[in-house]
Parts: sequence; structure tokens; C-alpha cells
Amino acid sequence: MFRSVLVANRAEIAVRVFRTARELGLRTIAVFSEADRGALHTRHADQAVCIGPAPPRESYLNAARVLAAAKETGAEAIHPGYGFLSENAEFAEAVIAAGLVWIGPPPAAIRAMGLKDEAKRIAEEAGVPVLPGYRGADQSLATLEREAERVGFPLLIKAVAGGGGRGIREVTTLADLAPQLESARREALAAFGNDAVMLERLVQRPRHIEVQVFGDTKGNVVHLHERDCSLQRRRQKVIEEAPAPGMNPATRAAMTSAAVKLAKAVGYVGAGTVEFIVDGGRPLAPDSFWFLEMNTRLQVEHPVTELVTGLDLVAWQLKVAAGEPLPRGQAQVPLIGHAIEARIVAEDPAEGFRPSVGRLTSFVAGGLAEARLDSGYAAGDRVPGVYDSLLAKMIVHGDGHDPRADATRELAARLCALRPAGLKTNIGFLVRALTSEAFLSGRVHTGLIADAGEALTRPSEALAARVAVAAGASRLLPAASAEALPEPVDPWDTLRGFRVNAALRLDVEVVVAGEASRVRALSVGRRAALIEHAGSRWHVALPVLEPENGRLVIALSPAGSEPLEDTSDAVWSGASAVVSIDPLLAVAWCEGEAFDIADTRGERRLEAVGGGDAVLAPMPGRLIQLNVKAGDAVTRGQTVAVLEAMKMELALPAPRDGVVAEVGAEAGAQVTEGTALVRLAALP
Repeated sequence: MFRSVLVANRAEIAVRVFRTARELGLRTIAVFSEADRGALHTRHADQAVCIGPAPPRESYLNAARVLAAAKETGAEAIHPGYGFLSENAEFAEAVIAAGLVWIGPPPAAIRAMGLKDEAKRIAEEAGVPVLPGYRGADQSLATLEREAERVGFPLLIKAVAGGGGRGIREVTTLADLAPQLESARREALAAFGNDAVMLERLVQRPRHIEVQVFGDTKGNVVHLHERDCSLQRRRQKVIEEAPAPGMNPATRAAMTSAAVKLAKAVGYVGAGTVEFIVDGGRPLAPDSFWFLEMNTRLQVEHPVTELVTGLDLVAWQLKVAAGEPLPRGQAQVPLIGHAIEARIVAEDPAEGFRPSVGRLTSFVAGGLAEARLDSGYAAGDRVPGVYDSLLAKMIVHGDGHDPRADATRELAARLCALRPAGLKTNIGFLVRALTSEAFLSGRVHTGLIADAGEALTRPSEALAARVAVAAGASRLLPAASAEALPEPVDPWDTLRGFRVNAALRLDVEVVVAGEASRVRALSVGRRAALIEHAGSRWHVALPVLEPENGRLVIALSPAGSEPLEDTSDAVWSGASAVVSIDPLLAVAWCEGEAFDIADTRGERRLEAVGGGDAVLAPMPGRLIQLNVKAGDAVTRGQTVAVLEAMKMELALPAPRDGVVAEVGAEAGAQVTEGTALVRLAALP
């Protein structure tokens, strides 16, 4: 075994690799850009080296600088993580040529599977089922239009060098082909340096099921069962699980056999994933899946496989790269219970999953004993706007009578314990997705999130109302310690709300997510109060103070229409909501969703981005398209510019009808957050 390893990556995956490397007694080396100086992954390494400015092409994608860092630190091996240079055959060759151990598959295997059209050709020759499509070298519009009609609509345009959901567009009619083709090519060229595309028949209501494979230098290849990654937004995975819901022995045997055959066909070594598209409109069967692509690296979702097999995939990678045989044969790979992973991302689902940047002022709370949290950030860290917005992954395992239901319930509960603040996250969205009827029943497909719309992406008005009740209660009611309940409230002690000829009444105005409302305490007992808000009444437990962080925890449930004389005997086991409030941060959390309860500056900022007379850059990025010029008339909602930031294209709409008075940047320019890209004047 080599004695040191450099991880040519950042954030969560670097921390993950370092954890196993340390367990094996290896010296760990991190690389970082100027934007990541002091980042969590650098704090988890024995040594860290700066490799350049923030832009990836000048740091994490700069192979020469990574190799120079390896030479400077005496690294003996390089682990590429995922993303960046992990599937770059030229980088793998350069690592090997420098006399270092490459912790990944042979460059020839990376190259063979790197282009989707070539990968499908190899799969066909290996006897793996492949969808009909066009994968030719002729990329002219006329040829693509002719082939599109042959394949039939709907279909997908796919970048042949693509990955991570980028360079993919859905086309439903021939008239849509040209504009979608232009968009896919532009994104593919920016992301992969290659704008070639292929066409592929679109499977309606598809599922995405993949097989983890592993090979060694002795010619052995095994599979570690399958994962279901069907819950996606914009073709990027959100929640993954193993095994796949509804999987039966015959289909598992056919799918895993196909994956192993493909891995052997390219002489695969190390960790890889063979991905299949599955017809979700019918039960799983040996003829219901087709080869999609092969990822020649470790996957983001590998922890679910680790939890159902009890194996450490990174340890396997390191041992295989050192020339050791696979630690186990196929018969020794177990499948125990069910595991689910949720990707925690800095983004705002209610605003089209727009990435969020800033400082993470609060993140991990208590209650994580039953969960695994693979994180790339900690409280106090700044999330830069130039990289992927993945913050962490939470993974749980269920092995009871109904292991999938157990894992789902546990994951939703553990997500609610995270309580992030400082920037937007998708945790509330994840909780709603996990508790949706479609997910609970296992009827998941890649279009589920888009079909559900605001039911998943936006918190309900009822949820915001519960937070308002709790926020009011936190100001109206005395707090209890976690160890003891307070004595009954005596009105002669405070005189607040006391009236000689009427019942107690305390009022307070609260602001939740920018919406002001009035909360009234109608009665206060030893253990609970009766609270009125927006015409509804609630039994609210007296706030419990968490001494370790100063937060208040409040349970509430609906009350009857008549006020109670004494709410001391209320039973809280059936509480409809539990709200946690941080008075210092002025943030409340309920069901995974964070609500601003005191400071509306963040709300005004969003209004400034989407309203008024200007279209502002919501974050740092590159202006890749400007659709208007001075003097053009625009209508509300019309896309006036497209910004590329954090691996996404963000279409920026006109906030109202008007005339373009001024354009503040040119296409191709790098802009900072808040830059006025377009200013509007009134229509004449």
C-alpha cells in the first residue's frame, strides 16, 4: 500500500476520502483554490496546498497545478473524487506518467465510456440493451432533424461528453429541435469543451436505476447490487436509495449481469457505476431497462451501497489501486435492509432551485445519532458561488420489518434536526418529497418533482401559519428549561394583558417570511396556552429552552373553537408541528423549512432581483446570453438574459412590461452579485 494520498477535489468528497485514508494509516493531502482557503476539507487533511484562483479551470481543473502539488508534498497516489478531473483520461495518464498511483479505472476504460455514443456502441456489442437513437458524426441541423423524425418524438438531445444532467434537452416537436439544440450545445461546450450531441428516444415516466460495479487488476469484476436514483430535478439526482423499490430477483439478475458484462468488456478496474433507464410505467422486468451511461468513478450516492452491504467503497478503491485483489467475491457481497440518501444543497426550490451563496451561520443540530452525515461544510463556512452547491449528504439505514418505511421516516426526522441558517437550502423540499404519497408508495420517476410542482417546492401556507403561532408564543409565553416546567403563570406577577372584567389577552405582531400577522394568547396554563391566529386557535406548549444553543422548541396542535379554562392537561404526543426558534438569528424551523421571523432584508433582496426597474444578477456568474438591447420593448416574464452560475443556467425574466433603457453588461462577461444587467423605463 502507498503511504500518502492527495485528493484532487474539494468539499464533501475530499472529507469522505480523507476519513477512510486516515483509518488505513495514510497521510492525507488536500488541494484548494483561493475561494476555498480554510475550507472544511483543508482542515481534515494533514497538509493542504493552494493550486490557484477560484475559477475551476485555474485550479481544480488545472491538471498541471494538481500534479505540481503532488510533487511538492511527496504524494504517492491521487484520488480524483467525483466531478472536475475524475473522468479525464488525459489526467489519469499524466498521473501514471508522473510515477504516481492513479486511484481510478484505466485511462482506456475512461475514454471508452466517456463519450455517450461510443459507450452505447460498446454496450450493444457486449449484449447490453440500448435505446434507439442517433449517434452519428454528422452534426448538421438537417441530419439531426431527419434522424429526429426517424427516432420519433418526444426525444432527448444529449451531449456526447455530458454528465451531471448537463447538455440534455427534451424535445417534443420538430419545431423545438433547433432552439433546444442550440441551448444544449452551448451548455455542453462550456461544461465539457465538446458540443457534439446525440439523439435518444425518450422513455415516458422513466426510472433511473444503476448498478455499482467493482473490478481489480486480476480480472475480477463484481457488482454491489443496485441503487434507484429516480427522484431528480433538472436531471440531477436529489434522493437515492438501495435497493430499488419493487426490484425482483429476475430483473436484478438481468440488470447486474448486464453491468458486469459491460465492465469486463472495457477491462474495468476500481469503482464504477452502470446506469440504466427503466420503463416506470410497468412493473420491473428483465426487458424493461436499457443502458444509459457508465460513470467511471465513485458516485455521490455511494454511501447507500455502503450501508446495505456493510462495505467501505473508498477502502476498496485504495486497496485495488495498490494492486490488491477485490476484498470479497460476488457470493460474499450481502444486501441488508434499505438505505436512503438525501442531497442537502444550497439552493431555493421555491425560486426554480436557484443556487444560494453566502455564509452558513448555523447547520448541524442534535439528534443525528441514527444518521450518517457526509458534509463538506460546517457552521461558519462560506459557500462560494463558483462550484457545485452541494453542502452535505444525509444517509440512513433501515433493517426492521419494513426497512424502506423505517429509513424514510428516520431520514425525514433527521433532516428536520439540521436547522441551517445564513442561506437557503432544500431541506424542507427534501422532507416534503420523502413524505409525499408517491415516494412512500415507491412510485417514483424522474419527472415526479416537475409534475408535483409547488406542492413540493414551496412550503404550504398552513406551515407558515404554524410558524407564526410559534413565533408569537415565543414572545408571549415564559420559557421552561428542558429539565423542569415552570410554576403556573400568575397575572399579578406580570400584569401583561390583565383586565379586571375580562379574560387574559396578550397580543403581539409577528413577521414570518415577510408577512405580518397578529398572534393573541387567550389563556395561559402551567404547561400550555391557548393561542389565536388568523381566525384559528391552537394549543401551544410553553417553549422549552435548549441550554446548549439558546433555542426554543415549541409544540402545537389545533384546538377546538371554544377557549379552554385550563390548558395544563393538554396531551402533546399528537402535536401537529414542532417549531424550533433561534431568537439570536431570528430564524424558525419547522418540518425542515427555515423561516425568517424578524429580519425581512432577505425578502427585499429577492424582490429587488425579480421586481422594480432592474434585472440584477442574483449571484456571481458568467453572462452567457443577452437577449435585449437598449430601446427594445419587453413584457413581464420575458427572458432578457441567461446567467451561468454554480453549474446551472439561470434565465432572468423582465420584472414588468417596459422598454430597455440601459444594458449593464455584455454577453460573455463575468459579473458580480447585484450587477444591474438590464434597466427598464416605462412604455411610451
